[in-house]
Amino acid sequence: MSSSISKALIFLAILYFSSLSVFAENEDPGLVLNYYKDSCPQAEDIIKEQVKLLYKRHKNTAFSWLRNIFHDCFVESCDASLLLDSTRRVLSEKETDRSFGMRNFRYLETIKEALERECPGVVSCADILVLSARDGIASVGGPYIPLKTGRRDGRKSRADILEQHLPDHNESMSVVLERFANIGINTPGVVALLGSHSVGRTHCVKLVHRLYPEVDPSLNPSHVEHMLHKCPDSIPDPKAVQYVRNDRGTPMKLDNNYYKNILDNKGLLIVDHQLATDKRTKPFVKKMAKSEDYFFKEFARAITILSENNPLTGTKGEIRKQCNLANKLH
Repeated sequence: MSSSISKALIFLAILYFSSLSVFAENEDPGLVLNYYKDSCPQAEDIIKEQVKLLYKRHKNTAFSWLRNIFHDCFVESCDASLLLDSTRRVLSEKETDRSFGMRNFRYLETIKEALERECPGVVSCADILVLSARDGIASVGGPYIPLKTGRRDGRKSRADILEQHLPDHNESMSVVLERFANIGINTPGVVALLGSHSVGRTHCVKLVHRLYPEVDPSLNPSHVEHMLHKCPDSIPDPKAVQYVRNDRGTPMKLDNNYYKNILDNKGLLIVDHQLATDKRTKPFVKKMAKSEDYFFKEFARAITILSENNPLTGTKGEIRKQCNLANKLH
């Protein structure tokens, strides 16, 4: 065999094995649309159907799904760590003060059980959390957002680092914008995501500091009367059902009414007031108050970025058997 042929064969062999190693490295497709099309073709339809059924019976589930995606995906990774129960050694995220008022976790187990009947051990709780948010948003009149799947579940709670990541409703707008920027969401995206306050309700515990011992002068006086009626105690019982609807006009509909309200000084939380008054965010508040299409476009973009924050894919993490327990605890 001539040396030139030998060299050619060696070159081809190198190319072949190089392509194999590249293929091996690229085996993890990451997040893709319709990830379960072959492994569980009915997965997304099952989630959508369950969300519809649950919403029909319990309207507030839609608000829970929306809040879930924010609280889970914002804290380091979109991996359903929010859903884990506390253990003897580790506090769960959902039992921290910052998760006050969150509920309906048991209904995520209902969705998981339906999927397990169809395709055991295939669909992650992280994808259930994200897709239930997508379908919950649509059920309250928001945009339908095509979201990618392929997430795997984390094995540990992130309660210990939650405060480092999650913005609080009493923090300055600079801190809020910075926290969102850390995961790639810009100012119009922040304004749009806070439009989630168009639906649901705020517990009196979260807003009495604007009413007692003195009323916050920035609040619209006509709205103060309603807030005082709903929150008559300066130290409300956290277990009592005392709350104010975020939007009295269309409380069950995700729309741009929120922006009109906060421009009229009817925002319940400090962050709502700041959004309408800070020079960095006010122009976008005005734009969203005028155009619901613009609000929905920015909202969909921000939810997409949020849902893709540092997911576990490929061989990382696991597919939990139950959403509240890591598999090793079964």
